[in-house]
Amino acid sequence: MAELLVELFSEEIPARMQARAADDLKRLLTDKLKAAGLAFERAEAFVTPRRLALVVDGLPRKQPDQKEERKGPKVGAPKQAVEGFLRGAGLQSIDDQAVEVRSTNKGEFYFSVRYVAGLSLDRCLPSVLDEAISEMPWPKSMRWGNNDFRWVRPLHSILAIIDGSPLVLDFQLLRTPEEVSTPTETGTIWASNLTRGHRFLAPEPIAVTGFEDYRSKLRDAFVVLDRDERKRLIAEGAGKLAEAEGLVLKDDPGLLDEVCGLVEWPVPLIGRIDPEFMAVPPEVLVTSMRSHQKYFALQTKDGVLADRFIVVANMARDPARDATIVAGNEKVLRARLSDAKFFWDQDKAATLDSRVPALAEVTFYDKLGTMADKAARVAALARHLAPIVGADADQAERAARLAKADLTTGMVGEFPELQGVMGRYYALADGEDAEVANAVAEHYSPLGPTDTCPTAPVSVAVALADKLDTLVGFFAIGETPTGSKDPFALRRAALGVIRLIIENDLRLPLLDVFKRARNVFVEIEDDTAEVDDTLLPFFADRLKVHLREEGVRHDLIAAVFELGGEDDLVRLLARVHALAAFLGTDDGANMLVGYRRASNILRAEEKKDGVSFDAEPEAAKLTEPAEKALFEALGGAQGRMTAALAVEDFAGAMSALATLRAPIDRFFDDVTVNADDAGLRINRLRLLARVRAAMGTVADFSKIEG
Repeated sequence: MAELLVELFSEEIPARMQARAADDLKRLLTDKLKAAGLAFERAEAFVTPRRLALVVDGLPRKQPDQKEERKGPKVGAPKQAVEGFLRGAGLQSIDDQAVEVRSTNKGEFYFSVRYVAGLSLDRCLPSVLDEAISEMPWPKSMRWGNNDFRWVRPLHSILAIIDGSPLVLDFQLLRTPEEVSTPTETGTIWASNLTRGHRFLAPEPIAVTGFEDYRSKLRDAFVVLDRDERKRLIAEGAGKLAEAEGLVLKDDPGLLDEVCGLVEWPVPLIGRIDPEFMAVPPEVLVTSMRSHQKYFALQTKDGVLADRFIVVANMARDPARDATIVAGNEKVLRARLSDAKFFWDQDKAATLDSRVPALAEVTFYDKLGTMADKAARVAALARHLAPIVGADADQAERAARLAKADLTTGMVGEFPELQGVMGRYYALADGEDAEVANAVAEHYSPLGPTDTCPTAPVSVAVALADKLDTLVGFFAIGETPTGSKDPFALRRAALGVIRLIIENDLRLPLLDVFKRARNVFVEIEDDTAEVDDTLLPFFADRLKVHLREEGVRHDLIAAVFELGGEDDLVRLLARVHALAAFLGTDDGANMLVGYRRASNILRAEEKKDGVSFDAEPEAAKLTEPAEKALFEALGGAQGRMTAALAVEDFAGAMSALATLRAPIDRFFDDVTVNADDAGLRINRLRLLARVRAAMGTVADFSKIEG
């Protein structure tokens, strides 16, 4: 068995593309190896800022031999047909040993049989590598030099060896235009057994004989090949530096992923933030260090931002050089934070309230007005929602009016991700109520499934109003999500509304709120009903997504939504949970079977007769004890279900429904529905229709799977 080692050595690959690129190279190359009949035992991909590598172990020395068969014309067919068959098979005569005559159910036919020897590994791999490398799906790619080949960054060399022997690829990796006749004019890259180490610490070529030799020599050349190991070295090194100062490293998995893609030999170092900047809001300092410099922030054990930061160098340890690196990064950070402090000081010179008129110069969306228009709409809706969520109406309206004002500040212009967060700081600096300031900060939340959901009533009112205004507005103008496209993040907004309602146990009538939100869009023609018809089902779909992780079945949500008119998510979920508990019992499972049996009979007979059997059954025509018992049981159960549903006792409604199990089972065992007597048949079908209707008061059982 053989080992294949491939490395594509280039200029720095953007950190955000590295992990995906390693997966793509592994997928493409292994798929093509399988297609070529080359089975293998193991394939592992690696990536650093300057290289993509893949090792495939357990390859056969050659492709398996292939047997190729081709069916020809029937024995006795015209001469021209036989000659065409021979030409296609590459044969000279019908008497060739490769020609066989076989009997089929349609007579005797000629077959050509050819055995093709598999190619050796060094002969079949070049084309496999060529195709895999050429098909790499980079999000962005470039051309360089005088060639037509595209790669994410200029490619310097290719290492491709089998068991220690350089594999010379018989193709030009850099595709040249037709007018260029010689490879030397374009610097065409051919495979070799050479790689290079760290750009500065070990730049000379390194010859390798196999994967273990490759990994070991790269380590000696200051390159940590394994991405996870680089992440571990960064996290452990930064943690030790923080611990030595009595601090803790601020958790930031995204930054760790990015920084590990910027260095091949990670060396964490600790620096200091100048005291003059510590009065700036900590979110500003962290964002500036993270987005501009890729520094890790440190905190005290109480969670307060410390005046220290971690920078990850790409150099070997040397005390003098480390001090120089830290001093240089402190100097750069000083300039960055000076800009941030300038914005902070300048922005505080004007109150948030005074910035609201400037929102008229900021477009929200062409057909939905300016940010000033949106702020006014959200303020009106937040005031309406305040009593429902238990918030002070004046505070909710005030917070909604100020919520977007920080969009006109210099700080948010520099760091858009701080919108809302900075609004809170500016509101507090202006002397606004803390509830109002917090609502300004939290009105965008929750932004995703892991984001904290607001619980303070004023924050909840403004967050709901902001998201509902966006949803109703875009649905009103027909800008709805399609397929995988959702340019206005409406799915995220709907999930945010769902979380705000469920996690705060809010009894919010959505249809009424949609109408209220819709009425403030004065420039849009009145199509509220159409908005409701599309927006409520949209919420149903998002609710299924939200509850999937909790193990709630989507078909149960559909079964309750299908009843129609249900726009209270808390009540809907209570009904769904009661339905799930009911179906988990023997009574529930059997009732579902009974419902389907009754529905199937009714569907078939209604189609045959062309009529509905929804009329009440006549008691006088009930002749069998089983049908009489079912009729009586239905009367009692329906009354109890109606009473339970009226007080939202969904578990009680399910218990009442469960009492029908035995009568329904007995009915199907003892009664012939399609009796010879037409009157009896119709009456029994009406009795089944009543069973269907009774069950339909708690859920649409036709939507339930399994």
